[in-house]
This record gives sequence, C-alpha cells and structure tokens, in this order.
Amino acid sequence: MIIGLMFLALVAMVMINVPIGIALAISATLGIFLADGWNVLGTIALDMFSGASSFSLIAIPMFILAGAIMNATGISQRLIAFVSALLGFIRGGLAMVTVGVSMFFAEISGSAVADVAAIGSILIPAMKRKGYTAPLAAAVTSSAASLAIIIPPSIPMILYGVMAGASIEQLFVAGFVPGVIGGLGLMGMAYYFARRYNLPVEEAFNLTRLWHTFLGALPTFLLPIIILGGIFGGWVTATEAAGLAVLAAIFVGLIFPLYDRIVKVGDERPRLHWGELTKGMLEGGMQTAVVMILVAASVLLGNYLTLRQVPQALAAGILDFTSNKYLILLLLNIFFLIIGFFLHSAAAIILVVPIVIPLITQVGIDPVHFGLIVTLNLAIGQQTPPVASVLITACSIAKANIWEVTKVNVYFIAVLLVVLLLCTYVPAIPMTLVDYLYPSRAR
Repeated sequence: MIIGLMFLALVAMVMINVPIGIALAISATLGIFLADGWNVLGTIALDMFSGASSFSLIAIPMFILAGAIMNATGISQRLIAFVSALLGFIRGGLAMVTVGVSMFFAEISGSAVADVAAIGSILIPAMKRKGYTAPLAAAVTSSAASLAIIIPPSIPMILYGVMAGASIEQLFVAGFVPGVIGGLGLMGMAYYFARRYNLPVEEAFNLTRLWHTFLGALPTFLLPIIILGGIFGGWVTATEAAGLAVLAAIFVGLIFPLYDRIVKVGDERPRLHWGELTKGMLEGGMQTAVVMILVAASVLLGNYLTLRQVPQALAAGILDFTSNKYLILLLLNIFFLIIGFFLHSAAAIILVVPIVIPLITQVGIDPVHFGLIVTLNLAIGQQTPPVASVLITACSIAKANIWEVTKVNVYFIAVLLVVLLLCTYVPAIPMTLVDYLYPSRAR
C-alpha cells in the first residue's frame, strides 16, 4: 500500500515537471513518514549527505570538467581535422568521422550529452552542407555519442559501480571491446546510407595532410594513454584517473601554443579560450549537481525498499517464474529498455539497480557483466523518445523534427541492439579482457 502511494506520488510529480531527483526525495520521505512516523525524519539530511559523499563519485565532476577543458582548448577541432584526413576519402566519410571522433571524445568526457553537444555543433552543420539530410546527420551524431556510455571512462558505469558495489575499473575494461564493436557497426551503417543516398566523398586521401593533422592533434593522444593506460595498468583507480584527466587536459591546452611553434604545421590552431572554459565549467557544475541530487535522493528510497525487503521479494517472484539465467537476462533487458524510454540513465541506474542486484546475485550473474548490459540498455534508451536527452540535443543542433530523426535512427539503434544481444549472450566479448587483466578477481 505504502509503496503504491510512493509510486503514484513520484509519477504525479514527474508529470508536472518536478525534477526527478526532488521527486524521488519527496516520495521516499513520504514512504518513510507513513511507515515509521515523524521520529525518523530527523536523520534524512544526514542519510542523503552520507550517500552522496562516496569517494568514487568524485570522478563524475572531474570527467565532466575534463570534457569542458577539451572544448575550450580546441582539442575537439584538432581531432576532427585528423579523423577527416584519415577517413574523408571514403563515401560517407564525414559520418564516419563523427563516429570516430565521438569514440575518442568519449574516452575523456564519459558523458554522451557533452559528446553530442561538442561534436555535433561542428559536424552536423558540416554534414548538412555536404548534402546529408538533417535527420541523417542528427541520427549519426546522436547514436555515436551514446557510445560514451559504454566506452571508458563512463559516468553511468561509475554510478552503477557505486550502486551495485562492483569494481568501476573492471566495468571500464568490460566496456572497451563492445564500444569498439559498436563504433565499427555504426560506421558500417553510415556507409550503407552513404551508398543509398549517393553522398559525396569528403576529400581525396592526402598523405601530407594526414601527417600535418596528425602532428596538430598529437598532444591530444596523451589523454587516453594517461587515462586508460593508468586504469588498465592498475596504477590508478577510476577516481584518480579522473583527476589525472583534468590535469592532462589543462597541460595539453597550455602547451599547444609552444607546440604549434615547434612543429610549424597548419594554420588553424585553436588555443585555450577562457570564456568557453568558464561556460563549460558552469555547465559541468550543473550536470554534476543534478546527478548528485539523484544519488542523495536514491539513498532514502534504497534504505526504505531494503528495510521492506522489496528487492528480495522481486527476486523471489522472478525465481518462482523461472530460474533460467538467460531467460532472466532477457526479461531484465526488456525491463531496462522500457525504463530507458522514460528515465535518464543516471536516474534509471540509481532507482532500479539496487532493487535487481539481489536477483543477479542469486542466479549467479557476474555483476560486472550485468553492469555492461545495464549501461548498453540505457545507451539505447538515450535514443528513444519521449525522454532521449542525447537525441533531443542532436535534433536541436540539426534543427530537425525528433520523429523524422527517429525514422532514420532506428537503423543505428538496431546496431546497438545487436551489440547488446552479443554482450548479453556471449559474455566472452566483454569479459575476456576483464579476466585477462584481473585473473584473480572474485567471480
């Protein structure tokens, strides 16, 4: 009865546009009050603070800040120039450039929305000038940006690791191979559309230009080496790597003027733009605040549900229906795909993961493997209306109708669904690298 009232209150507040973090906190407080009275309300603020002060969560604002610094220092433009010289000779190469740059950008920012905003503002207008339709340009950019959810470092993976008590470093490793497979699949679909619509070749292959753009972008390649090399090599934790990402991005941005004078190639070298950096830091601060409010509110809801043994009851109910691990994974995939239609990835992870973890534990599913499945589902959810933050951002930049974009985007979503099914039912795809780098981990 109380849980039903909490759910109705949550839905009602979301429908009148109350921020979901606030709605979660209010509905959880309502449930606690109805169950235990006024006496326990005094500890709510302390519980919320305790839940939001996890050391691992420091990585979220750090990675967001690193992405803002990348934009302010012109790193994105340099990457685009290099990948254009590398892939521009292929028909539809500009769409492939979008996918390639998004994959690289994802290795620093960890945020799909930041990815589509930074890359899309440059490449969507460029694609439209080359004859791409606005829906196709938006669909390519949006689907490519969602790779940031599974390519390390990933902010949703950090949240999942905190909520599920799983290793964030191992989650990052698990996302690497599926991210590459997804990127190649999206490039293949972009090539299909290029052939179908007879899209132009961006530029003839020029080894000299490739060399010049490579030199111009060379310092930026330090960033994934520092971040991923440190994590995969076991030298730093995910949180420490986030701090290194910020320092590395600042260092790269500051050395660009000196570096450009030394290499003496090209004539378009964006430098550190303090106005853009300030704007990016403010936007990053707001994104972080939204996530942290969600985390703090989730503590109240999680504590209440745990005390009422709701997760255990859910696990028992599903196990009464079936104990087949693969059928349970299918049911959970469908569940998370539906959840992704209506909730942002952070909210979905915080709200649902603590409830299903007991079930995952009982049937013997690896929590790291399941974490990748969850984040892949939510990557697809960011492409499906009505709540599709990444798709909406791409549509806004492209000035395209969301439903017209969705008609094209279903092909790219199909690629992501194939990757999801492969990772769900062929665990070796994401987990072989994890087992190789962490041979002694508990299974």
